[in-house]
Amino acid sequence: MGRRTQADRDAITVEIGYAFVSACLAAGLSFVAVYGAAPAFSLPPAAHRALTVAGGIMAAAVFVLRIAHVLWRFARRPENDGL
Repeated sequence: MGRRTQADRDAITVEIGYAFVSACLAAGLSFVAVYGAAPAFSLPPAAHRALTVAGGIMAAAVFVLRIAHVLWRFARRPENDGL
C-alpha cells in the first residue's frame, strides 16, 4: 500500500459524502414508512410513541447499513479504475 494521490483522497472524500447523503435519505424514507400511519389515523398516544421509536430504530439501522454498504463497495473497487 503506497501513498495516496490527491485524486485518491478526493475520491474518498466524495464517496464519504455520497454515503452520508444517501444514508440520510434512506433513513428518512424508512422513518416515514414506519411512522407515516400514525398521523393518518387516530391512534392512541402509546401507538404514536411506539411507531416513533420503531421508526427511529429502523432509520438508525438503515443509516448505518447504507453507509457500510457504500464504503465497503468503494473499498472493493479495482485499483486501476481510471482515476
